[in-house]
Amino acid sequence: MDVITVYLDLESVPFNKGFYSVDMTFFFDVCLDIVTAPSSASVVVNGVAIFHKKVILYGGEGSVKSFSSDNSCEAVDPACSRVLPKASVQVAQPIGLAAYIRDCCSPCDVCCHIPDCICRRYGGAFDGKCRRGVYIAVGLFTIVQIVRNVQMLIPTYDFCIPEKECSSPSSDSPCDMFSRIDFPTDEFFPPKASCDRCCESSCSCCQNTQPVSGCSGRSSCSR
Repeated sequence: MDVITVYLDLESVPFNKGFYSVDMTFFFDVCLDIVTAPSSASVVVNGVAIFHKKVILYGGEGSVKSFSSDNSCEAVDPACSRVLPKASVQVAQPIGLAAYIRDCCSPCDVCCHIPDCICRRYGGAFDGKCRRGVYIAVGLFTIVQIVRNVQMLIPTYDFCIPEKECSSPSSDSPCDMFSRIDFPTDEFFPPKASCDRCCESSCSCCQNTQPVSGCSGRSSCSR
């Protein structure tokens, strides 16, 4: 299952100024395994599922008009010059939950006209005289937004031109550079224990005056 396209229609709400109604029509591409007889193999069939959704969002008030060089003088429409917000919707991958067959009304109760660009994906127009149809339950996550252009002040800075020259790379060979690196002894062996920790823990090293292993040749504390 996948989303083919979403049609959006934005209209202002007359009884609540600054709010807009967003009508969305979702078109889904649905792939089904159809079994025509109990002993026959299934047949893969692709179809279109349609879903409507309406939301009301606040988009702010605006009474200015906008004109640009893209509009010719002959094609100027006063209604198109109004600065209205734009509706957008983000759709996640839909999840098919269930599917069942149900009798349709006569003619088939398709909730809206399917655009020709979608019909061409399936080889032509759909039959509107069917008596039975497949109804699906779809899990859908969407984010609906109303976007409006606003003016923002952004600080600007001059170009930064470097004044210092880059130092040339060292002429030493890789082997000479590697020979100056200390051997990472601590990476191979655990750190050495100090004599102070030996005396505090009352270990056997405090019972004599012999050097203790791990104390770098230093004698232990004397009694």
